[in-house]
Amino acid sequence: MTIAYFDCFAGISGDMILGALVDVGLPLSALQEELKKLHIFGYRLTAQKTQRRGFQGTQVIVSLEGGSEHPRPWQDVHNLIQQSALSPQVKEQGLAIFQRLAAAEAKVHGVSMEEVHFHEVGATDAMIDVVGAAWGLSWLGVENVFASPLPSGGGTIDSAHGSLPIPAPATLELMAMAQAPLRAGTAAGSQDGELVTPTGAAIITTLAAFHRPLMTLEQVGYGAGARDVANFPNLLRLWLGKEISPISELLLLETNIDDMNPELYGYVLESLLAQGANDVWFTPIQMKKNRPAVMLSVLALRQLEAALVETIMRETSTLGVRVREVQRHESQRDRVEFDSSLGPVVVKVKRLGGKAFSVAPEYEDCRRLALEHGLPLQEVYRIVTAEAQARVTPIGPLEDKNL
Repeated sequence: MTIAYFDCFAGISGDMILGALVDVGLPLSALQEELKKLHIFGYRLTAQKTQRRGFQGTQVIVSLEGGSEHPRPWQDVHNLIQQSALSPQVKEQGLAIFQRLAAAEAKVHGVSMEEVHFHEVGATDAMIDVVGAAWGLSWLGVENVFASPLPSGGGTIDSAHGSLPIPAPATLELMAMAQAPLRAGTAAGSQDGELVTPTGAAIITTLAAFHRPLMTLEQVGYGAGARDVANFPNLLRLWLGKEISPISELLLLETNIDDMNPELYGYVLESLLAQGANDVWFTPIQMKKNRPAVMLSVLALRQLEAALVETIMRETSTLGVRVREVQRHESQRDRVEFDSSLGPVVVKVKRLGGKAFSVAPEYEDCRRLALEHGLPLQEVYRIVTAEAQARVTPIGPLEDKNL
């Protein structure tokens, strides 16, 4: 699976996003042709290599041919995208970005979304940035987008509403809506100037998850900002590559028990699973004085530690619980409903590298079908597995999650 990670060490804007996409191989000519589908005229789109503090990047420039523009209402922006010949995916993402931006503007100005008039961010360059970013990521085959924490910047900026604090109110609202992680200033410690623009914030908070994924790095691109700042390279870094199976950070809770009624263990297991434990198991062990005993093991997320330890202490005879951090490699998986010849059943689809690798029917559904049809449970498993595999090629992509 191809993924993109935006390293926003110097901030992010719409033109920086386009510059980074072109820098990793998005053809400018193809982008220009695609943007004609918006039926927006009176501009020229160019790209050039440029230097920022000794580092090279690509700067994408939208030059207006007719001078200043009038503000566009949200409905006009919506209609331009919806009535275009863009692909459904690009339309959906473009509308989602502008809808999020309209919601932020409406909140900070205390008006309805229908009353929002985009000023700087409704202009031609913002339309080009938003639609170009959505289409460019699709052209590069990117399926998932990730981003680093965003720098806050500082000072003030002039706008159609006068002098505004940085981050601008709409930008800050977009960050809050996405619960985006923030950090002060930049990598070089500067806190002056606008580092995250409203358009950049709208694009990244709509499309990206804010964490660094495990990935094999294949390409790095640099999108240059319009300003050449004195103390750091004003560049947006784009990492392009393939996703590696994620690693979960979990806790392993363990305790040894040699003096408890065996009838209670089942209840303990059910209680721990009901509280959200990932897994619970028992291991027979031999303790001091040659006593046969049981080791209770619980795998869980860190935030469940206190509740699960309390349950173990309350429901068992133990006097202490060991806790240690563990990491778990995880394959991608989907739970999908499958209409088999015996009836509806849920199967788990295991994926590796974005491709379906194997399917496994859910026990409870197979048990229900076995009772309904009077068949051996193992025969139901065989039928359901064979029919599911016929619809999900183990070495092919999983295209329909409803099978």
